[in-house]
Amino acid sequence: MDRTAVADVSPTGAFARKASTFRNAFDANGAHPPEAHRYVLVVSLACPWAARCLAALRAKGLEDVLDVAVTHPVWGKTRPNDPNDAHAGWRFVKPGTVVTGPSGRGAFEADARCSATACEGAEFVRDLYEICGAPTEQRFTVPLIWDTLRKTIVNNESSEILRELNTKFQDFCSSDAAREVDLYPEHLRPKIDEINQWVYDDINNGVYKCGFAVSQSAYDEAVKNLFSALDRCEELLARSRYIAGDVFTEADVRLFMTLIRFDEVYVVYFKTNKKFIHQYEHMGAYVRELYQMPALRRATDFAHIKQHYFASHPSLNPHAIVPCGPNVDLDAAHGRDGPYPR
Repeated sequence: MDRTAVADVSPTGAFARKASTFRNAFDANGAHPPEAHRYVLVVSLACPWAARCLAALRAKGLEDVLDVAVTHPVWGKTRPNDPNDAHAGWRFVKPGTVVTGPSGRGAFEADARCSATACEGAEFVRDLYEICGAPTEQRFTVPLIWDTLRKTIVNNESSEILRELNTKFQDFCSSDAAREVDLYPEHLRPKIDEINQWVYDDINNGVYKCGFAVSQSAYDEAVKNLFSALDRCEELLARSRYIAGDVFTEADVRLFMTLIRFDEVYVVYFKTNKKFIHQYEHMGAYVRELYQMPALRRATDFAHIKQHYFASHPSLNPHAIVPCGPNVDLDAAHGRDGPYPR
C-alpha cells in the first residue's frame, strides 16, 4: 500500500496529484462553527502546503485560538507491526526521541517543535483519517483541521484552509492589526485567482512534477514549464513589489513556500538545477523580504524541510543522507521598498 505523492504517477510517467477529499467550511450555523480551543491545525513544518496555512494562522493572530500539532519531519512506517502494510507517512514523535527514516537509515531526533500526538491519542496522521472513516483510497496528507468535538477532519485542502483562516475567525484575532490583515482582498481576487492557477500548476506542483517524474519526457515537459513560470514571476516582480501588485496577499504566501524550498532542496532533490532562486535579481530579493516577515519566518524551518525531503523517500534517496548548503543569506537587505516598475 502506497498512499503517498510518490505513487501519483500517470501511465506516461508524469506526476498527477490527487485532489483533497475533506472540503468542509466553518459556518456559525453549521456543523463546524468558528470557536476557540475546539480545532487543531495539523501541519508538517517541512510541507509547503501545510506551511502556507501555518503562516496564515500567525498572520491573523490565531495562535491561541486553534491548537497546532506538528509532525516529525521524516516519514515512518505507519503500521510498523504489520509486515503486509508498507505505508510510510507523517508521524507524531515526542521531542528528544530519535527515529530512522522509512528505509531504517538515518537518525533524526525530534526537536522541541514536534508534537507527541495531535489528538485522540493519534501516533500517525493516518490514525486521524481512519478515525473519521476516510475512503480506502485516501492519501493521509497534511495540512488538516481536526474538530475535537465531532472527532473528524473539517478540511484538508490547503488553499481552502488558508482562506477559512483569513475570514472565518475574525472575532478571535489577537489584535486589530491582525484582524485587518486580508490575504484575499476583494479588489484583487480575479488577479489572485489567475496567478494562483499557473503558479500552482507550474511552480507549486511543478517542482513535484519534476521530482516525481518517471520518464524523461515527463521531466523535460515539467522542467520547461517550471522555469518558464519562474521567468514570468521575475518579470512581474520587476514591475511590482508583490506578485499580485502592491499588496501582500495569499498569492505571495503560496508562491513563497515553494521558492523558500527551492535552493535548499528542489535544485538537488527534484533536479530543478537550471538556476537557483537567489540568482534571480528580483525574485531572490522578494524571497528575502518575505522571509523577513515574522509570520513567514516562523512557518519556515530548514532543518525540518531538509530532513523530510532527503530522508522520507527511499526510492529517491535510499541512504537518507541530508546534504549541506547552500545556506543563502536570507537576512540580507532586500531593497524591495520601491519605486516600481524597475
